[in-house]
Amino acid sequence: MRPEQLRLALVVGMLLSAGLLFAYPVNPKMNTEVIFDDEAAIRMREEGIQEENYQLVLRFTHDEGGQITSDLNRVQELIQLESEFLDGTNPQTSWDHDELYIDRVVTPFSAWSDAFESRNRSLENATQWADVLLPEIEDGWCGNDATDEEQTAFEASLLMLPEGTNFGIACPAFSGASATQPPATNEILWLVYVGAGEQGGDWNKLNLWAEKVSENTDYEISAVGVNMMYGKAKAIAEEDLKFVIIPSIFILGAMLTIGLRNWRTAAATLGGVVLVICAEIGALAALGFEFSVLDGIALPIIMGVAVDGAFWYTRSSRGRDEVRSMLFLAMITTIAAVSLALFSPIRAQRSLSLVMAIGIFLDWVLTRFVLEEFYLKRRIVLDDAVSDSPLSSLSVSWTWPVALLVLASIAVISPPGVHVLEVEQFLPADDLALEEMENLQSKYVLASSTIAWVVVDAEGDSSEDYHRVLNLQQQLGQHPSVISLETGLLRSPMVIGVSESDGMNTIDGAFEFEGDSTLFQDQRLQKNGVTTGVSIAVFIDGRDSDAAMEFSDDVDELIAENGMTGVVGGDLPIGAKAAETFENTRVVQILAAGVAIFLVAFFSLRVPIQAARIAVGAVAIGAAVDGMASIFGGRGVNTALAVLLGMGFAADYLSHASAKHRPTKLDMSARWWAALSSVSVFFLLAMTSFPPARDTGRLLSVSILFSVILATCLAMMHGNDAVESKE
Repeated sequence: MRPEQLRLALVVGMLLSAGLLFAYPVNPKMNTEVIFDDEAAIRMREEGIQEENYQLVLRFTHDEGGQITSDLNRVQELIQLESEFLDGTNPQTSWDHDELYIDRVVTPFSAWSDAFESRNRSLENATQWADVLLPEIEDGWCGNDATDEEQTAFEASLLMLPEGTNFGIACPAFSGASATQPPATNEILWLVYVGAGEQGGDWNKLNLWAEKVSENTDYEISAVGVNMMYGKAKAIAEEDLKFVIIPSIFILGAMLTIGLRNWRTAAATLGGVVLVICAEIGALAALGFEFSVLDGIALPIIMGVAVDGAFWYTRSSRGRDEVRSMLFLAMITTIAAVSLALFSPIRAQRSLSLVMAIGIFLDWVLTRFVLEEFYLKRRIVLDDAVSDSPLSSLSVSWTWPVALLVLASIAVISPPGVHVLEVEQFLPADDLALEEMENLQSKYVLASSTIAWVVVDAEGDSSEDYHRVLNLQQQLGQHPSVISLETGLLRSPMVIGVSESDGMNTIDGAFEFEGDSTLFQDQRLQKNGVTTGVSIAVFIDGRDSDAAMEFSDDVDELIAENGMTGVVGGDLPIGAKAAETFENTRVVQILAAGVAIFLVAFFSLRVPIQAARIAVGAVAIGAAVDGMASIFGGRGVNTALAVLLGMGFAADYLSHASAKHRPTKLDMSARWWAALSSVSVFFLLAMTSFPPARDTGRLLSVSILFSVILATCLAMMHGNDAVESKE
C-alpha cells in the first residue's frame, strides 16, 4: 500500500470509529463497581434472585422544627406523602422521573402502620396516639411476644431514627421509654431502593424530587448517604471535564502555535488529537467497554502526550529516521510502564490504564503514518543546515547523578502511609456532603456502619447447609467489629441472612416462610432456579478500616472452619484491602515498571548502557512522583497510575536524550516546548475540584517537569562525545 493510501485509510478508519459515538453514546458510571472488583458483589449481581438495586437515603425534618414522630398529624402526612411518592397521584409530591426506576421505599412509618395493623389497630385512621397505643402492648415491639410486623417496626425504628431517641413503644426496655408513648424524634430517614438499570441511573434525580417536595410541603428533605455522594462525585467530575477539555484545546492550540511558529502545523496536530480521542472512545463504546468518569482523566493526558512528534519533526536537528526511532521508543516504553496497571487488582486502574495505552498508541500511529510528511515539509531548518551552538560542545556530566540524587531524596523524605479507597477521596475536602455525612454518621446506626457481605455456597434444600449457615451467622454476631442493637436487656447483632424459624429446616423454606427483612429482600443466590448460596449482610463500623480488614481475614477463617466455601466483600473491606495491597506492592510496582522499560528499550536499541540510563531515570522519577503524592496530600490507589504514567513520561523524554547526539538549541527547544505544552494541559487538570483528576494533574505536571530536567541533564553529558566524533 502506498503511503498516501495508508494515510487515507487510517484517517477514514478513525473518522468511522469516531462516528460510532452517535450509535453508542457514552454515559460513564461512578460507583464502587467501577472502582474495584468485589467478588461477593459480582456473585450477588449474577446469581441474586432480586433485581440489582441501589440504596439511597432521604432525610426528613419539619420546617418549623419540633418533633415529627410525636405529632400524629405529621406522621399521617408523611404516610400520605409516601403513598403519593409511589402512586403518582399528586404532581407536587409524586415521583416523575421515568428514567430512574424506584423499586421500593422503606420508611419507619409504613413499618409502624403494619405493626399496628397486626393487632387490628389503624395508624392512618387514628385521631390521637392513644387510639393505637391503648390498650397497652406491655413489651412493645421488641418483646418476645412481638409479631413479625412489630419486630420489623422495631428494626426500622432503630435504623431510621437517630440514636438517643426516646423509642417509646418500639422498645419500652430502653431507659425512659414507655409502651404508652410514641417514639419521639425531630427527624427520620427513608430508604429508597432504585433499579440499577444499565448504568445505575442518574441519582441526582432524587435530589430534584427532594427539592420539589421541600418547596411544596412543610418538610425539609435532603438526599444523603454514600451512594448519593458517589452520584455527586460523578456530577463534579463531569463538570470538571467540561471545564478542562474545551479550554485545553484552546490552550494547547495556543502553545502549539507559539512553539511551532506555524498555525497550520498547530491546527493539524490539534485536529489529530481530537480525532484520536473520538476514535478511541467510539471504538471502545461499540465494543461494550464500560466507561467510568475516572476514565475521563485519560482524555487531557492523551492530549498532552500527543504533541511530541510535532516538535521533534519540525523543530529538532535530528533526521527523519532518528525521529522515527525516538518516537517509537518513547511510545513503547511509555506503554510498557502504564500497562503494568492492567494487572492491578483495582478495576479503576485497569480501565484507566487501558484507555491511556490505546490513546498513546493511536497518537503514535497518527503522527508516524499520517502527519509525518506534513511535519517534515514544515521543518524550520534542514537536517544538514544545523549550525553549531554553544550547547554542542558543552558537557556537564555531574548534573545527571546530582539530579538522580535529588529525585531519590524526595522519595526518602516523603511521609509514609496510604489512604484507604473510600468515597471521601472522590469529593472536595470542603464539600458540604462530607459535613452532612459526618453529621449523619454521628446520629444514625445505619450511617455510621457499612455492610460487609459474606457470600457462602449452600444448597437450598439441605438441612445440613441450613444449620451451617445459622451457626456461621451466630459466630459472625460475636465478632467485635459487628455493630449490635442494644435494648438494655438484650444485644442483637446486626447480621441479616437466614432466619431461624420453628419448623423450618432448609434455606429455601426459611426464606419462603419469613419473607423479606426491613433492608433486604430474598438473599438467596440461584442458578436455573436452584439455590446455590446465600448472602449474609453484616453491619460493621464504617469508620475503622483496620477493623474491616481484620474482620475480613477472620471471616475467611470462620468459613473454612465451618467446612464451607465463600467470599467476603463490601466497600470498606475491599477498599481497605486494596490500599493494603497497594502499600505492600508500590515499591515493587515501580521497580517492575523500571525492568519493563529496560527490557523494551534494550530490545529496541540493543545498547545496554542507553537502555539502563532510561530505566534508572524512569525509576528515579517514579519514586519521586510517589513521594510527591504523599507530600501533596497522601498517596493512595488514586495516585498509583499517575506514578506509572510519570515513569512513562520519563522514559519518553530520556529516550530522546539518551542517544549520543550533540545537544543543540533546536533539540532543547523541541524538548522544552513539548514539555511545556503538555504541562499546560496537566496544570489545567490540576485546577479541577474532582480529587482524582486534581491529584493526577498535579503529579503529571511534576513528572513532566522532573522528566524534562532529567532529560536535559542526560543530554548535556554527550557534548564531549559529539566534539570528539566531529574531530
